[in-house]
Parts: sequence; C-alpha cells; structure tokens
Amino acid sequence: MSSKPATSPAATAINAGPGSRALFDGKTLTGWASTDFAGRGQVTVKDGQINLGEGYMTGVNWTGAVPKMNYEISLDAKRVEGSDFFCGLTFSVGEQFASFIVGGWGGGTVGISSIDSQDASENETSTSMNFVTGKWYHIRVRVTPGRVAAWIDDDQVVKFDTEGKRLSTRIEVDASKPLGVATWNTASALKNIQLTTLE
Repeated sequence: MSSKPATSPAATAINAGPGSRALFDGKTLTGWASTDFAGRGQVTVKDGQINLGEGYMTGVNWTGAVPKMNYEISLDAKRVEGSDFFCGLTFSVGEQFASFIVGGWGGGTVGISSIDSQDASENETSTSMNFVTGKWYHIRVRVTPGRVAAWIDDDQVVKFDTEGKRLSTRIEVDASKPLGVATWNTASALKNIQLTTLE
C-alpha cells in the first residue's frame, strides 16, 4: 500500500479549488520566508501586518504551492518610509514570471517588469501615480490565458495582452520567484494577502 507525500497546510490552502484563501494569518510568518536579498532589512510581524524593514532590498516569499494561471493575488500595502517601490509583487504567468511594481523609479512609477526586457518604467504598462506615505493601498493582480491585469484600489492600471510577449523579472528581483513581495530602499507593510483561484 503506497502513501502520498505529506502536503503542507500552506500548499493545501492554495490547491483547495476555486475560491479565496488567506495567505497571511495576521499573526505569524507561517507559509512565508524572508527573501534572500543581499543587504536586506528585517522582516517582522506586528499589529496584524508583515513589516518589511528598509534595506537595499527586503522581501518575503510564499513557500507553498504556486498557481501558474487563472488566479488573482491581492493584498494591502503601504509605504512606511523611503521613496521607491513599496510593493514589487512577483508572480507566475504560465512558465514565465513578472513583477507588478508599485511606486518605483523615484516613488511614482507603476507597471509590469519586464516585458520583452523593458522595465515597468519604459514599457506599455508604465504609468505614474502619487502615493502617500502611511496610506494603505489595495493591490490586485489577475492572471488569465493571454492577459495580465492589475488594479490599485478601484482603478485598473494594467490591462496587458501577453500573447507573443516575453516576460521576465529583473535580476535583482529573481529571488522573489515564484511568488513574493519586495521593496527597494523602502520600508513597507503588508496585510490581507489573498489568493483567489478562478474557474
């Protein structure tokens, strides 16, 4: 009689079928690990949020199973201090990876890095927004066949057709794959991290 390998609770939560799953319990880093960036800041949990301390780069990686298609990732994030991206959300698009950058390149650039080797500051998804330090923003990314879409609060800021495009992460962010959130020279806080599998 053969037995199946044990599955972690975190992996089970992701693979439980359509619907939303909380990826952060608000109390511990269960299911998450500090990303192995050189010069990273401290990662802590306090007051129901993950705190990414300011460093060269600081981040967390999800350690459970990761979807590749037909899903949404959402979270609330705020810049605590610093002036660059406070949420670099790296995710899978089929067998490729990309990052949704919020507040990069001096604090206001939003977009997908990278598309055909072009960063979020220079490709078709690039836009600019004003972000207030200390204010929470609701960030959501949806991955479906041929399409990546992203919202900040109620505003859709990315609607990108992936057909025929090569997606990749910048080398500095590679350690965030396959699913992670990072900051650049900036301290931030994260909460309400959810994954929704789509029919």
